[in-house]
Amino acid sequence: MEVITLDLRFRNVCQALASFLVFAPSGPVLIETGPGSTVPRLEEALTQHGLSVEDIKHVLVTHLHLDHAGAAGWLADKGATIYIHWRAAQHLVDPSRLLASAARIYGDEMDTLWGNTMPVREDSICALRDGEDILINDMVVSAIEAKGHANHHHIFRIGDFAFMGDMGGIRIPGKNFVSLPAPPPEFDLENWQISLTMIRELELNRMFCTHFGVVDDVDLHIDRLISELNIVVEYVKNLVAEGLDHDAIVTRYVGWYRERAYSAGLLSDDLIKYETANPFFMSVDGIMRYMNKMLSDENSGR
Repeated sequence: MEVITLDLRFRNVCQALASFLVFAPSGPVLIETGPGSTVPRLEEALTQHGLSVEDIKHVLVTHLHLDHAGAAGWLADKGATIYIHWRAAQHLVDPSRLLASAARIYGDEMDTLWGNTMPVREDSICALRDGEDILINDMVVSAIEAKGHANHHHIFRIGDFAFMGDMGGIRIPGKNFVSLPAPPPEFDLENWQISLTMIRELELNRMFCTHFGVVDDVDLHIDRLISELNIVVEYVKNLVAEGLDHDAIVTRYVGWYRERAYSAGLLSDDLIKYETANPFFMSVDGIMRYMNKMLSDENSGR
């Protein structure tokens, strides 16, 4: 079995967003679709490996966000079955709420960023539950629920490696810096920490991160991401405690994050890749929403 990383060149930036092509014993399997805007690049990448889109009959999607699942409808229209978390399945069939939520964030950039997001026919969807094993092209894939980034997120384990979606954070090849993607509305510090503990117990030899590529130093990578979770949330808490408004917090956060990235050895071109995969301001919004929820739960006695 062979795994190939397909660089989707999101926003014409290399090493920001990947799909993965798995050559299973009885045929190819695609993991992550990318958005509608990268469909031409996905077609090109498949052709480079001797495939047409019609050869892809099975597509695994870690979660619903448009950079991971936006082209699912297009692939289903070409004959693929889409495998996704059961909580997300209905939003593939009717993506109107998903698109409306994204439009509130991205506004006029929606078409440029995400392209056409087609609905998926219900009979083209296989809705997965936590711990479910599925046989695809004579390959056993385990769907394992991992919350923290989103409540409808699976990682997909095949043997001693796994496809992480966003649960492995963001790290470009050749760099040690691990960035935290914490967009609203479902970022949850405690759940992410629990998920990383669970992932470590899987004793994986290799992880594949959608942003971007192969991670071989699994335990060290998880250590770095756990540290990043704590550092980033604490920093935003301190900014809130200073009484800064949202815009001031974003400005301080982005400057601080860039400074940390440069201190970790990243170059300007590297930083573009990280920020294309995960605009830093979005993590501020996600963390602040999480903090407000925690405060609300405390006040209500939950």
